[in-house]
Amino acid sequence: MSPKKTAVCKGITRQTWAAQTLSFLLLRLQSRTALCSHADAVERKEIQQWHKGFLKDCPSGELNRADFKGIYKQFFPFGDPSRFADYIFEVFDRNHNGTIDFKEFLQALSITSRGSSDEKLKWAFELYDIDNDGYITQDEMLKIVDAIYRMVGSMVQLPEDEDTPEKRVDKIFRLMDKNNDGKIDMAEFKEGSHQDPLIMQALNLYDGLV
Repeated sequence: MSPKKTAVCKGITRQTWAAQTLSFLLLRLQSRTALCSHADAVERKEIQQWHKGFLKDCPSGELNRADFKGIYKQFFPFGDPSRFADYIFEVFDRNHNGTIDFKEFLQALSITSRGSSDEKLKWAFELYDIDNDGYITQDEMLKIVDAIYRMVGSMVQLPEDEDTPEKRVDKIFRLMDKNNDGKIDMAEFKEGSHQDPLIMQALNLYDGLV
């Protein structure tokens, strides 16, 4: 394979993923799951510019897992973002072929800047529902939250009741798990998030800044 095909993605890609990653610190919410239903809201000129930049920085037309994790590492040098980057990569890699192509990349841009609250919640639910069984267990949420804590390291000062991943997950489940069955379904997730905006913050969801 030629050097051109193996070039590390940077430039627009790095800026975009950096915006998404750093915005986690704002404790906001992002989402988007389908490109086709939202494409009309994205200006064609924007898409063309993104495509041109994507191909310039990713000549192979794909962003692989190693490059993706490397981008996160650049913006979280004092923590370990590798595990969290893996979880995010799985959500963005819609066809699960091990790379992010431009269509998936565009979905990510659409996610960070557009989409209804319900769409954002659906995407967020997919992130926490690691095994895709329709429920978020405490163990699944702990894996994501622990990955976030490892990523940000000492960059964020947390309140005492959230200063460990376990405390944060317990707090979220007290707010969301209405029937106390030890897991959160989509209905509970949506209801809790709509009723109490503080849950949005507690979940460490994000809104991209692109």
